[in-house]
Amino acid sequence: MIATSTPDRTSPTHAPSLLRSVELAGPAGRLEAILNEGSANAPFSAVVCHPHPSGGGSMHNKVVYHAMKALNDPAFGLGLPVLRFNFRGTGLSQGRHDGRAEATDVQAAIDWLENEYKLPLIVCGFSFGAAMALAACCGSGTLSDVRALAALGLPVEADGRRYAYQFLNQCTLPKLFLSGDRDPYAPVAQLEHVVATAASPKQLLLIPGGDHFFAGQLSAMQQALSCWLRKLFPELVPERLQERFQAGLKEQLP
Repeated sequence: MIATSTPDRTSPTHAPSLLRSVELAGPAGRLEAILNEGSANAPFSAVVCHPHPSGGGSMHNKVVYHAMKALNDPAFGLGLPVLRFNFRGTGLSQGRHDGRAEATDVQAAIDWLENEYKLPLIVCGFSFGAAMALAACCGSGTLSDVRALAALGLPVEADGRRYAYQFLNQCTLPKLFLSGDRDPYAPVAQLEHVVATAASPKQLLLIPGGDHFFAGQLSAMQQALSCWLRKLFPELVPERLQERFQAGLKEQLP
């Protein structure tokens, strides 16, 4: 199943994570994936889902990559193993784009991580990937091994259509809705309405001046995502770093 094994050296000041190319058994055929391995004692594993392929979205998308780094790089205090994959019909993944069935591709990624690590999961998605992640984890009932959801740039208005995500009113998983306050696909008023109708626990964080792709704000996105998770799960942070991160959380999160 593992095709290659090469070190990821994008963070030279920290020990590099092992990067593996992986094939997932998706419902529409083989799914191309990449795994960034994490710390040996990581208490969670994670998956990050990419934006719409019609706009060039893939697992190599810049927002997806930076979200992965926030979850995987020890610099952010997490060190989780993180899986990225291409939805059906994207890159080397088999099948054809559907627009709804990709939620089952997310489930295939979750299944692979559960089998590989036997750890509870954090599921994160950007744009279309956020919508599919929410649908996979909340649309047909809460998945027992998923402990938190992060929706980055969740689209609520696109191409003249509005998206309500009514199933979120039954989803009691901790949920982060993280967007730029100038995202044209998530006008603040509409996004606030979606969040208001979602079941608790939940949190809406807006990046000032941020657009849909967090242009010039990727670092702020990473900090917001990692801080939310460290606040939600204090066990993610090694005891020797707890005091420093708790001080940082008071400054960065309400």
